[in-house]
Amino acid sequence: MELTARLNDAKYAAFRWRHELSIPRKLALALGMAAFTGLVAQIKVVNPLMPDVPVTGQTFAVLLAGVLMGRWWGGISMALYAGLGAVGVPWFAGWHSGISFTSFGYIIGFVFAALFLGHFTDKYIRSRSFFSMLLLMLFANFVLIWVPGILWRVLWLNLVAGKTASIVGTIAGSVTYIPGDLVKLALAAVIARGITPKKAFNGEVDKDKWANWRIP
Repeated sequence: MELTARLNDAKYAAFRWRHELSIPRKLALALGMAAFTGLVAQIKVVNPLMPDVPVTGQTFAVLLAGVLMGRWWGGISMALYAGLGAVGVPWFAGWHSGISFTSFGYIIGFVFAALFLGHFTDKYIRSRSFFSMLLLMLFANFVLIWVPGILWRVLWLNLVAGKTASIVGTIAGSVTYIPGDLVKLALAAVIARGITPKKAFNGEVDKDKWANWRIP
């Protein structure tokens, strides 16, 4: 019990510290999160049906960016990742950079996903349970990341590469990514559940209700 209490106090202190950091330090942490995402992006498994869009570890980092960095700075960290990569920093999957490739739309979606998860993590204690976080991450992954990713891929193939691609066909080809994404989502939700404090550290809207919940 004493060890559990110490761990809970440590989680609260860490998130409270992150919340109270100065802007320059938050920016430094956001840049560090972007660099971590770039590093994890190099972990990849090639999908034989869509070899130009490999399964990578970067979405795992994206899902945790909002949880770790919070409401705005998770999104800022991914905006730094996308923006610096677009202008030449080679930290996209396969050490690539720029925007002239089919999967850049997914990277745009990273910004929305991190903003979304950061918002809920900071504002609602209830969102920090495993099941709540898993549901939020499912929406972030399959809507906020996949939708811009699929739209960009279709437009890029049709307008830039001179190939014929449809939204339906692209979605069908993306189905093979679902098992890998679900594994990453579950792992990210477990980690988020484990590292987040289950009490208010920045005036959460449900701070007076959390004590009455069983948070699995």
